[in-house]
Amino acid sequence: MNATALSLVLVAAVVHAAWNLAAKRISSGGTQFVWLYYTVSAVLLLPVTVVLLVVEPERPQWSWLLAAVVTAVLHVAYGVVLQRGYRVGDLSVVYPVARGTGPLLSVLAAVLVLGERPGVLGLAGAFLVIAGVLVISTGRQAEDPRAVKAGILYGLLTGATIAGYTLWDAHSVTGIGVPPVVYFGLGSLLQSAMLVPGALADRAEVRRIWREQRREVLLVAVLSPVAYILVLFALTMAPVSLVAPARELSIVIGGVAAWLVLGESNAVRRLAGSVIVLSGIAAIAAA
Repeated sequence: MNATALSLVLVAAVVHAAWNLAAKRISSGGTQFVWLYYTVSAVLLLPVTVVLLVVEPERPQWSWLLAAVVTAVLHVAYGVVLQRGYRVGDLSVVYPVARGTGPLLSVLAAVLVLGERPGVLGLAGAFLVIAGVLVISTGRQAEDPRAVKAGILYGLLTGATIAGYTLWDAHSVTGIGVPPVVYFGLGSLLQSAMLVPGALADRAEVRRIWREQRREVLLVAVLSPVAYILVLFALTMAPVSLVAPARELSIVIGGVAAWLVLGESNAVRRLAGSVIVLSGIAAIAAA
């Protein structure tokens, strides 16, 4: 993989794990929390998006707006399902299952549908990443089995949405040619607008989350766009079949954080799976 693309993806992985740790710390909230951080992100990105639209050498196209609408729908589904998973399951179950399912589906679609050919080493690396994720997220669990099953279910659903937006976003920034920051900025505005009805349905909860957990909202609102904009730039330099699995270094960081910060169990298995994930990333880097 292109060294610049890999660097962007690895930095994005660190940032991504950090915002997911903050999201897990939200004591409740679902749609209301997701709306809050999408809205704060949209407000922060609005002036940057407007400036880039003005100075962009290529005139804005209606296809850019259509692309943003589709990604907004997929990201809203992702945010709501992920947060629901965090309410019923552990970070160390939901996060790795979601992050492993997403790239598996993305790689398969990129090879079978988009016709990408990442090479033997690249494919081996991708599947090592996925194998490592399975090691992290399976095995004996000390937690309530029902909570584990719920966490796996929501992890799988989240992974499906990840695959969907990864493939669409790769098409948008390469095939359609939408500038990455403009693309994410437009998507953020639309995501906030789409979730307004859900936020208005429980205004008291919105106020409570903002009053009691404003720091977490602000952390996610800032770190989530940074992480994904870096990935969008990487997608303009490298195929999605390599970028998607390389992002999963975040699982290693998230697993260690779940152990050290949240006190979740099974540290040895989690670290063993992390070594496998890192081996896969090394293979992708050499592809």
